Amino acid sequence: MTDQTTQTPLAKPAPAKSGLFGLEGKDATLLLVVFALVVFAPFILNPFPEGSGMAQFNAGYPDLMQRFVIFGIFAIGFNILFGLTGYLSFGHAAFLGVGSYAAMWSMKLFTLNVIPGIFFAIIVAGLFAAAVGYISLRRSGIYFSILTLAFAQMSYALAYSVLTPLTGGETGLQIKNTDNPLLSSIPEGEIGRANLFGAQMGSSYEMSVGSWLFTFNLGYYIAALFMLIAFYLSIRIFRSPFGMMLRAVKSNQQRMNYTGLTPKTYTLYAFIISGMYAGLAGGLMVAMDTQVGPERMFWTASGEVVIMAILGGAGTLIGPVLGAGAIKYMENILSKINKDVLHQWFAFLPEGMENVMVEVANIFVGKQWHFTLGIVFMLVVIFLPGGLVEGAQRVTARFRRKKSTSNTPAE
Repeated sequence: MTDQTTQTPLAKPAPAKSGLFGLEGKDATLLLVVFALVVFAPFILNPFPEGSGMAQFNAGYPDLMQRFVIFGIFAIGFNILFGLTGYLSFGHAAFLGVGSYAAMWSMKLFTLNVIPGIFFAIIVAGLFAAAVGYISLRRSGIYFSILTLAFAQMSYALAYSVLTPLTGGETGLQIKNTDNPLLSSIPEGEIGRANLFGAQMGSSYEMSVGSWLFTFNLGYYIAALFMLIAFYLSIRIFRSPFGMMLRAVKSNQQRMNYTGLTPKTYTLYAFIISGMYAGLAGGLMVAMDTQVGPERMFWTASGEVVIMAILGGAGTLIGPVLGAGAIKYMENILSKINKDVLHQWFAFLPEGMENVMVEVANIFVGKQWHFTLGIVFMLVVIFLPGGLVEGAQRVTARFRRKKSTSNTPAE
């Protein structure tokens, strides 16, 4: 008698879902929203017709749009460190400056094509971040923050007065008519310009629709492409096991030590990645405007990215981008409003009242725009600790409650 064993075939595992570039649900939707915003930015940021009184608030010109996406990259990278691990760096501008200088020397020595310069900026900034992070992460809390600030100020001092042959000192570094990059042919006596395989960064196409004027700039869309890639990678980092470890660093390092994991290692990797993001932003700044000075390393630049992350929502995906956009908008739009513009706005009032209103409003605009930023930042910190993202979530939740209430049938 022969025993026969019935074998049941093993169930095949269900194939993994493949969404948009591996993203599912809200993450895929968020990436599509950011993609739409950057592609249609020339339309979105120019809501008012040219020549109208409200055209003062249009932000659809190339220089400002480039700043939106470049500083968005800077803030995204900073958020990977601060938002996930809780380590607050006051010296991230050092990596922005190092990346800028690296990209500039790439253009001066090798090629005016922006791609090698940008990648060179990322690599050099990452190496510098590894060195700074290895030393600074020996301490935590406020001591870590002070160490990063010290490194940034030392970098600023070196670029300003010590390493002047490499940095140009106070006047900065730029492409000169004596530069002859190895892989670029420039007519003698002419100043080379940054390009993408021959296409100039300043190349623009203007489209007029009625009283509206929309500008499509090549440099902006190149920077926007890098921003989309950087944003996508940040989503993957946030959702990865590595991102989970970084959150564990923020929540309870002692518990991580008990499990045999080393928090410092994960934090150092986050610090390096964050520094590389800053280097990318610095390289793009040089690609758009081929000059760099030591002021990019000053402590105020580091403080600015901290405000961007907190204002938008530290630890969120899109928050730092919103914070960067809000600050750069106020810096470039509010700072241009002077007393002449204010007199035009309040011209309908009696002369005495007009002058009073102009003097009061002038406190918040022009060179005093930082006062407005301070008020906004204070209000956000007090009433919206989660930043602009939390504000948007509250508004969305309120509309959903109203909609559900209106759809509930009366008993």
